[in-house]
Amino acid sequence: MAKVESFTLDHTKVKAPYVRLITTESGAKGDEIQNYDLRLVQPNENAIPTAGLHTIEHMLAGLLRDRLDGVIDCSPFGCRTGFHLILWGRHKPEDVAAALKGSLEFIAGPATWDDVQGTDITSCGNYRDHSLFSAKEWCKKILEEGISSDPFERHVVTTSL
Repeated sequence: MAKVESFTLDHTKVKAPYVRLITTESGAKGDEIQNYDLRLVQPNENAIPTAGLHTIEHMLAGLLRDRLDGVIDCSPFGCRTGFHLILWGRHKPEDVAAALKGSLEFIAGPATWDDVQGTDITSCGNYRDHSLFSAKEWCKKILEEGISSDPFERHVVTTSL
């Protein structure tokens, strides 16, 4: 079985919340994709409840695309501590962290149900499992802790997009 980099990361050494570049891959024609670890809560100490995480996922799908070029996908980790962000091209971790911070600020602040895409039976496979209240509360907590562009040090991003 292939070794998955994320499973080789020592989850006891990282300091969430952070943004971490996992890998940059080059395709046969030279195009590149990057995989980022957007870790929102400390592994093995906390986990975002599914309804709040689900709503954050739906919000990040649009908000990160508004703030970063080349977003392919943003998917939650099964452990509910954050997301994988897949991007076309090369991006700096600091820029990804700033885009994440700006997105979380929007969710924590003025976001309403009208801003959450895909929350009805025709557009979501589990439309009953959402909570904007939970998403807002978790985003506030994450923002209070500060988002770092270094998973092992607290170099907090201070700007937002």
